[in-house]
Amino acid sequence: MTSLPADLNPQYLPQHIAVIMDGNGRWATNRGLPRIAGHRQGAKILKELLRCCKHWGIKALTAYAFSTENWQRPVEEVDFLMLLFERLLRRELAQMHQEGVRISFIGDLSVLPKSLQTEMERSMAETLNNQAIHFTVAVNYGSRNEITRVCHQVAELVERGELSAKQVNESLIEKHLYTAETSEPDLLIRTSGEMRLSNFLLWQMAYTEMYFTDILWPDFDTEAFHQALLNYQKRDRRFGQVKASLSA
Repeated sequence: MTSLPADLNPQYLPQHIAVIMDGNGRWATNRGLPRIAGHRQGAKILKELLRCCKHWGIKALTAYAFSTENWQRPVEEVDFLMLLFERLLRRELAQMHQEGVRISFIGDLSVLPKSLQTEMERSMAETLNNQAIHFTVAVNYGSRNEITRVCHQVAELVERGELSAKQVNESLIEKHLYTAETSEPDLLIRTSGEMRLSNFLLWQMAYTEMYFTDILWPDFDTEAFHQALLNYQKRDRRFGQVKASLSA
């Protein structure tokens, strides 16, 4: 589906969507396949969703690919995921660049395999000026870790006398977040029936609409995405305020 479905209002589309891609392992196990087969199919679905967002006029997509807690998984699975990220970047970068995708990575990238870090840096540098869609991938990301890191940075500035404690406000903190250049997500989609944030973009999602579905991520096709957007368009986003017609 390249054109926007007729029942969606182009004026009321989320400009930034965040996804927690849950259920790859279960999808594979249900089919008697190794868990890595689920991750491979999950990567394919993510690529389709990115292209769909671009065609439908959604300007940013952020995917939770690997959390700080995911290191607890079996070593073979972690190693496969790192290799999968690297292979995908090598294989898909030229195509994504050609399609105008700007790629960013957020999280503590310093502990990732050096070859993967190199591919990430190259893809970010090459696509920096692309404007069709901003695709952010969270790898070794944890929101509490991110906020703690910001606290350290701000505390150091205060210690050095470059900032007074009174100058510390929300806007200053936002400038130090990994996502400083990205708008906050309008919609979070989480698949496979889990209904929690799992340490993902806690600061950034203060007013994000949330959509939970039982569909496993490798089955989350364009039609499932269409349904999520229909649900979003029924929401009344007030950001803590009261509509003018009700305030009298």
